[in-house]
Amino acid sequence: MKYRRLLLPLAVLACALVPALAMAAPDLPGITASQTARGTQYSLNLQLLALMTTLTLLPSLLLMMTAFVRIVIVLSILRQALGTGQTPPNMVIVGLALFLTLFVMSPVLGDVYTNALAPYMNQGMSFDKALALAEKPIRAFMLNQTREDDIAMFMEIARNKPVASAQDVPFTTLVPAFLTSELKSAFTIGFLIYIPFVVIDLIVSSVLMSMGMMMLSPMMISMPFKLMLFVLVDGWSLIMGSLASSFAMP
Repeated sequence: MKYRRLLLPLAVLACALVPALAMAAPDLPGITASQTARGTQYSLNLQLLALMTTLTLLPSLLLMMTAFVRIVIVLSILRQALGTGQTPPNMVIVGLALFLTLFVMSPVLGDVYTNALAPYMNQGMSFDKALALAEKPIRAFMLNQTREDDIAMFMEIARNKPVASAQDVPFTTLVPAFLTSELKSAFTIGFLIYIPFVVIDLIVSSVLMSMGMMMLSPMMISMPFKLMLFVLVDGWSLIMGSLASSFAMP
């Protein structure tokens, strides 16, 4: 009881000190920009803000240029087809997608490390040259997965001039075309995965209706059969192997 009696005075004291501390704190320096001979120089706070924003978005931007998009969508559709709710949880699905992405992208990442990252860190290669060398294997990977119709569509939208070969497609046009193709491939694979489970749901629903059990949920009865089918055919191995082999490597 004595501890409870101390809580109210401490809370009142904390509320009284917050405005005083706020008034006593020094003013934060504002965001300033100054013109110099080299151009516009921004204050340190704005530079840190830009750096933190870039670091926050960079992992997502890099994952969008890998096999992660197709893999995580297929695994999510598989979970819905099984009807298991949140099992496996999102953390497990994302973890599986990340490790399978590393497995699929290992030749590309090895090429980037050998030809671009290692020379840049050890031999003093310029950043622009290292970035150009790192772009080549990633561009080749994306071109092998991207449909020509998607590239042509985004080239027309961007009003770019016709290119002699696919290697000349601008990187800013290739990335959205690659993502569009990956979404098409992921939903095509997901449709093929969904069909057997839909058949089981239809059979169970028809049997329950013929027996007059209309109040019983078909999903509750069909889920054990779907799990049994998935386990008997070694579904996880089939899904992982099929996803890994569905990517055309350069």
